[in-house]
Amino acid sequence: MSDKANLVDSFGRRIDYVRLSVTDRCDLRCRYCMAEKMEFLPRKELLTLEELAELAAIFVRRGVRKIRLTGGEPLVRRNIVQLVGDIAGLKAHGLDEITLTTNGTQLGDKAEALRAAGIRRINVSLDSLDPDRFAFVTRRGSLDQVLAGLDAARAAGLSVKINMVALKGVNDAEFAPMVRWCGHQGFDLCLIETMPLGWIDEDRADRYLPLDGVKAGLDEDFTLLPSLHRSGGPARYFDVQETGRRIGFITPLSNNFCAGCNRIRVTATGTIYGCLGHDQKVELRDIFRSHGAEAVDAALDVLLAGKPEKHDFAIARAEPAVLRHMNVTGG
Repeated sequence: MSDKANLVDSFGRRIDYVRLSVTDRCDLRCRYCMAEKMEFLPRKELLTLEELAELAAIFVRRGVRKIRLTGGEPLVRRNIVQLVGDIAGLKAHGLDEITLTTNGTQLGDKAEALRAAGIRRINVSLDSLDPDRFAFVTRRGSLDQVLAGLDAARAAGLSVKINMVALKGVNDAEFAPMVRWCGHQGFDLCLIETMPLGWIDEDRADRYLPLDGVKAGLDEDFTLLPSLHRSGGPARYFDVQETGRRIGFITPLSNNFCAGCNRIRVTATGTIYGCLGHDQKVELRDIFRSHGAEAVDAALDVLLAGKPEKHDFAIARAEPAVLRHMNVTGG
């Protein structure tokens, strides 16, 4: 197939970053992400690994330079390392990077294989360094298991960034300790505001913590210098002079970043969303299976023509911005 034009939406934003979910399943039940009793999709509804790799190739032909594998927890998908290798092979055709976001529970077994397959950098979700608090947030996780996975990732030569969701009344005393711990471990850190996605078992407004105030508190303990670093995502980065590492802030509610959006998201079933906070979508799976790559190109153009200008998050609303959970869209 000949090369197509780059992916550009109606607001002139070039889309060069795809978040590609491989599963909605997860071995944790983080309180801000999903309900404790979740119903996951039948496996037969998921795209096959071969289809995911073919879609990735189409995206790269359309100018995508970064693909992040997500879930759910992507490392619970069988033969995930094979998919990593297939997508990493697209670096010969214009892909700059394949990365992965994980909760870290499976890294102890998979870190070396991921590195060998082509991953160089991962994001690991870690909201607390206190074992009891970690278990409370995740409902079933073992902090020791995740820390062992992080040790394995470092030993394998993977660059690690810790993702920490700021939760008022839960982990709000841990931000400065996490900055110091990441410095000692050689990890970067990214703090994230909780987002109103899907019904959960508690009121998100009770846990919402604007990051402007968090940064002001960190400014009292650290020297945070604006950084020129860009990861392709929405984070604003600062260099932490005392640790030699970076800290990023993702602020979907307190400091909207949609003007620079360069992303689209594909679910594990092949639904593609133009925006995390809207239901605007195109169903790619059946189009792809019935009509092939050319039809996918046309569907992508339809999606981009309707991609919203910005999300409309408001934490205090009675209903979430969208009913689907983050694990469905792809974290």
